[in-house]
Amino acid sequence: MLPMAEHTPDDADARDRPGREGMTYAAAGVDIDAGDAVVDRIREQVQRTFGPRVIGRHGGFAGLLRLDYNERLFARNFREPVLVACTDGVGTKVLLAKALGRHNTIGQDLVAMNVNDMIVQGAEPLLFLDYIGIHKVEPELIAAIIEGIAEGCRLAGCALLGGETAEMPDLYAGGDYDLAGFAVGVCELGKVIDGRRISPGDVVIGLASSGVHSNGYSLVRAIIRDRKLDLERPYGELETDRTLGEVLLEPTRIYVRPVLSLLNRYKVKQPVLGMAHITGGGLPGNVNRVLPSNVDARIERSAWPVPPVFGFLQAQGQVDEAEMLRVFNMGIGYVLIVRPHFADSMLEQLRRAGEQPRILGRTVAGTGKVLFA
Repeated sequence: MLPMAEHTPDDADARDRPGREGMTYAAAGVDIDAGDAVVDRIREQVQRTFGPRVIGRHGGFAGLLRLDYNERLFARNFREPVLVACTDGVGTKVLLAKALGRHNTIGQDLVAMNVNDMIVQGAEPLLFLDYIGIHKVEPELIAAIIEGIAEGCRLAGCALLGGETAEMPDLYAGGDYDLAGFAVGVCELGKVIDGRRISPGDVVIGLASSGVHSNGYSLVRAIIRDRKLDLERPYGELETDRTLGEVLLEPTRIYVRPVLSLLNRYKVKQPVLGMAHITGGGLPGNVNRVLPSNVDARIERSAWPVPPVFGFLQAQGQVDEAEMLRVFNMGIGYVLIVRPHFADSMLEQLRRAGEQPRILGRTVAGTGKVLFA
């Protein structure tokens, strides 16, 4: 988590100018001591995410993780392991965190955006890496961000194996920062889920979101700005005592445990045919990514309750219904497409895992689109 080693001018240039003090990295705007303080401060949070796969200690130049799946150490072996990798960020939701001065949940969003994508393929998350680009390293701020990242890794069951904090005052304005995350997981070759076996008549199941998650915040912020909404006050239309800011900062749900628990119940033939993480593009722009070219997903709009925050944003911004569906998750954060014969048992297993699954519709012959009824 040390500041990035940027290219700087040769110090000899400063020494050759009589009567002038030698230049320093701190004077140029990068505080190495503050970076070191951050490493010490987050050490315990990071190490709490380590499991028996992790080798070595926190603070090295790179992280090490075992892939030999010895049964003495791990719950199961992989005969043909396939590594699965992805990267993502949280977009302009960081500006909302900045506006509210609350930075301890945005890290969970970062982890969720990666691991929720990964499990779509049926993969188990192994490790996570973070990148923080920031105007100035403030140990308390960085510690708050890492707190959320570590919590996200704990919920996902993966190790926070390393990361980078880059202090760049010439690139970021005061108080600004941006986040990126990188995840690596593993899946048995024969159990990779890619949607190819989806056919007409399969059942579409949806899992509830926790709210807006981490997409559409440029539109959210435009609505707030245009309507002069107060992030620090509650609104009756939200049907909660929480403030608008608290509702909008609610972290993205992490679906790793319920989904992998469901997948691991089936040892031979996998009745889960395809899955989708509902992010930017909403249901129509994400479910279609897993559909074969000869199958549509017909979804009933009345099949699930839309959380009040979406109705509030739609009314305040006078946003068209089609635009809402195209930008936001509208209350469904994850979708599974399953064989009809297994649908009832899967719904029950998901309920036991704490989910509130809904049958959204079924697949029909078509051209690879999502249709709303």
